[in-house]
Amino acid sequence: MCEVLTIPRSSYYHSFKKTVSNREQENQKLTKEIQRIHGRNKARYGALEICQTLVNNRCYLSLKRIQRLTKKARIRLITKKKYQAYPSKEKVVQLTNLLKRNFSTQTINEKWVADITCTPMVRDGWCYLASVLDLHSKKLWAILFLVQ
Repeated sequence: MCEVLTIPRSSYYHSFKKTVSNREQENQKLTKEIQRIHGRNKARYGALEICQTLVNNRCYLSLKRIQRLTKKARIRLITKKKYQAYPSKEKVVQLTNLLKRNFSTQTINEKWVADITCTPMVRDGWCYLASVLDLHSKKLWAILFLVQ
């Protein structure tokens, strides 16, 4: 086989005794450390934050090397895009104002007002709070629900 491929026999036998270089051993240790830092921070640390953490631990590496190692290990940070509201193409229906700024009442359950508020949550998606207020008794009803 060596004669056909014109390869020296010593090169063929040398390929069985390959050793891992010092640089590759160091890269493997660094990759394990990067994975540990990345996992400890809930996969929210990218190469820059990992680099700053390593510098704080007195392990001075270039950002490019950490980027290369994270890319090789397929480590990606979890990013969450901010919600951006887009205008609706539906035509707005104008409703009549039934109260006409007259908030005085004579009995319970005569007039009710309501509001809804939405808040983005870090892990759970959106949190909606719907509240209804009876104007006479000032009793507040609230409903809280999450949407992912």
